[in-house]
Amino acid sequence: MFKYIQIDEQSRIPKYRQIVDSIIHNISTGKLKIDEKIPSINSFSEEYLLSRDTVEKAYNILKERKIISSIRGKGYYVTRTQLISKVNILFLINKLSTYKMQIYNSFINSIGANSHTDLHIYHCDDSLFLNLLDKNIRAYDYYVIMPHFKTDDLKHLSFTDEAVKAINTIPDDKLVIMDNNKLRIKGNCIEVYQDFENDIYNALKDGLPKIKKYQKLVLVFPENSMHPYPRRILHGFRKFCAEFSIAFEILGEIYDDIILKKGDLFITIEEADLVNLVNQIRDKEFALGEDIGVISYNDTPLKELLGITVISTDFKMMGQTAAQMILNKKKGKVKNPFNFIDRESV
Repeated sequence: MFKYIQIDEQSRIPKYRQIVDSIIHNISTGKLKIDEKIPSINSFSEEYLLSRDTVEKAYNILKERKIISSIRGKGYYVTRTQLISKVNILFLINKLSTYKMQIYNSFINSIGANSHTDLHIYHCDDSLFLNLLDKNIRAYDYYVIMPHFKTDDLKHLSFTDEAVKAINTIPDDKLVIMDNNKLRIKGNCIEVYQDFENDIYNALKDGLPKIKKYQKLVLVFPENSMHPYPRRILHGFRKFCAEFSIAFEILGEIYDDIILKKGDLFITIEEADLVNLVNQIRDKEFALGEDIGVISYNDTPLKELLGITVISTDFKMMGQTAAQMILNKKKGKVKNPFNFIDRESV
């Protein structure tokens, strides 16, 4: 194996990174085969005059990513079959939700069989995001990132300075930004995004003929969610209500004993609030879609089945568009469609 591994003494890339990158490259080109034994840590360090700690750090990274494995008493072996002759993609999302998985599944279905995608979730946590990126930098052909972060008091951030700095180390031709593109990213990469402020404004404007039937528009915007939402949603909502002189109120959640009045139209974001609201409307014998209206933010198959009116981006198209841009080697910004979908709850 030694004849395939190259260590550049003059490079600014840490030597353990060079070992990781070189082994991955040689697996992907077929020079290293599955189940092939690779040298021990001691043998590697002696061959290249490297410290044992440097080689061990590289091997640990490869083991974490299941590219190599160790067998007690026998040594280290190549195990990662997916790297061979495939486009390798790291897919970083901020939370595990129905909507994010719709995007991911659509992306996987569109990108084709000649690829391997690793999915990681960083829970809007800047430190976890940076750790995941650091462990996997230079190891993939593409990095698909949905950037949503949070402050200590659970406010939404489109970016942190540290996250932007890390993302900017990814070459343009390997970077795909999805969903939220309010970042200070250098160069020209792939961006498939939502425009949160104008999307809600335009969608509500499309639904204006029905919305005008109601006396008050109530947005339930979760202020302290573990996965906070962009405050641009609030800005677009207020802009719509001000322009069309619609009375409005903003609540943090649907309370168990919320006061409901005929003529209210609610917009819910979190599913727990939607369920709680619909249950209370039924318990208090209001007619859903007549006495009280409900619009939900982000569509799901269940909402379609239940006849819940939604304002939503097209998650399936977002995944398809990103995949097609990768396959066609295109760059640039694409705004994803966002629609008012009229059903029985308004």
